[in-house]
This record gives sequence, C-alpha cells and structure tokens, in this order.
Amino acid sequence: MAKFKLDETDHQILDMLIENTRTPFTDIAKKLLISAGTVHVRVKKMEEAGIIIGSSLTLDYKKLGYAFIAYVGVFLKNTSQTKFVLERINEIPFVTVAHVTTGKFNVFCKIRARNTQHAKEIIFQLDDIEGVYRTETMISLEESINDKKRLMHSIFKDL
Repeated sequence: MAKFKLDETDHQILDMLIENTRTPFTDIAKKLLISAGTVHVRVKKMEEAGIIIGSSLTLDYKKLGYAFIAYVGVFLKNTSQTKFVLERINEIPFVTVAHVTTGKFNVFCKIRARNTQHAKEIIFQLDDIEGVYRTETMISLEESINDKKRLMHSIFKDL
C-alpha cells in the first residue's frame, strides 16, 4: 500500500478537527478558502487511508465528579496470563487506559475515580484479578500536558 501524502491543506484541516472534531466542514472551508466539498473529500480520503480513525469527545471529568487520576502498574504471576488479565481489566469501567509494557510492569493502567476511597476500591479490584501478583500505584497530582497538536505538528514536519 502506497504511503498517503498529506499536503498543507490536509494539515490545516486536521489541525482544526483536532481542536474541535465537531467543526462543520463549511466553517473549515471558509477559513481555508476552499469548498466544503473539498474538505469532505479530503477528510474521506484520510479516513480511507486510516489516518483519521473516528473522532472523539473530550469530557470535563472534574465536572462529572471524576477528577482523581491514578496510574497502576500491574505485575503478573506469568506473562502467559496477559490476555486473560486484560479481559478482566476491561470489565472495570474506571480503568480508562491499559498498556501491555516491557520493563517493571506487565500492564500499566490509568484509572479515573471520584476520590481516594473509590480509587482504593478500583485498585483492590485489579489486585483481585486471578493472575495478578501485585500492583503499584502512582497518584496524579495534575495533568500538566495533554496536547495532541504539538505531536501532530512535529509529525507533519517529518513527512
């Protein structure tokens, strides 16, 4: 499969969509001085090439009562249990991200909770999964950087 080439217009379209995925194509077209049809066709091509995969919604978890974030490193008794453990982790809705990793942990998770008591309950659920040897938790004091645009611009420079 040939590598999909993004031009400056594609970069600008992606830039606006990353800022707000709900930006109407007509608004993007006006800002870029192109037709809405052109924006639609370019987005469709980027979707077909697998560059754009769906869209996402950003929630204010503090306003929803889930401001507490912790990262939990999971140690497994045997790495052969990874798939089973991930299936059990996936059943805990407060685990929002899980990575299979090398190094110290077998699995590294991000959890969102209402408070420390709720976080403790979630961590105990992780500990209780068959095949989990132990866990190690780090509490997030603040999410200082969460910026997809900086990475995107860096990638564009390399293309």
